[in-house]
Amino acid sequence: MNSRNPDLQEGTMIHAPVLVLNRHYLPVHITSVRRALSLLYRGAAKAIDGRLEPLDFPTWCQLPPSKGMPSIGLVSQRIRIPRVILLRTYDQQPYLKLRFSRQQVLRRDRFTCQYCGRRLPGRELNLDHVIPKRYGGKTTWDNVVCCCLQCNRKKGGRTPEEAGMTLIRPPRIPYTTPVVCALGRTEIHEEWRPFLGLSDHESSH
Repeated sequence: MNSRNPDLQEGTMIHAPVLVLNRHYLPVHITSVRRALSLLYRGAAKAIDGRLEPLDFPTWCQLPPSKGMPSIGLVSQRIRIPRVILLRTYDQQPYLKLRFSRQQVLRRDRFTCQYCGRRLPGRELNLDHVIPKRYGGKTTWDNVVCCCLQCNRKKGGRTPEEAGMTLIRPPRIPYTTPVVCALGRTEIHEEWRPFLGLSDHESSH
């Protein structure tokens, strides 16, 4: 940020990302500082401090901003920027169905052939229809698996039973959360790590 332009800092800071937890401390969303402060002010959420304690808005406002700690100016004072907020009543955890694609199938199956168990680079893997197309098998999450070239040739246009092969695990529809989808598009703050289960290496990428 440009330290010579406080207004620019304030304008940028208000849009900074804040991790939102449901009342069970599970991550459900990423919002902006503006929205987070609105929720805190209305009593719909509490801010999580450095000791992982939930604080209501009046208590949060009493915490003096430390040197180097991001803060924002209100009418009569400056307050800390919350990095994590806890919703007081919301207890759900929304899930999103992933869009079907070759890359997503490889990721779901961890780049591992679902017949022989070998983990290989993506270029050495195919997608196999468990129930072949000639039997009416569809290109869907629950009928397509990651398969090495050798197993793909061995199975051919047959079912696993006809080919004498066994699936390591049946294919399923993978789901993700809005938070996971957003992590690749935003900065991950240190204060988020306890709630995301990220290692130091992961939190820096």
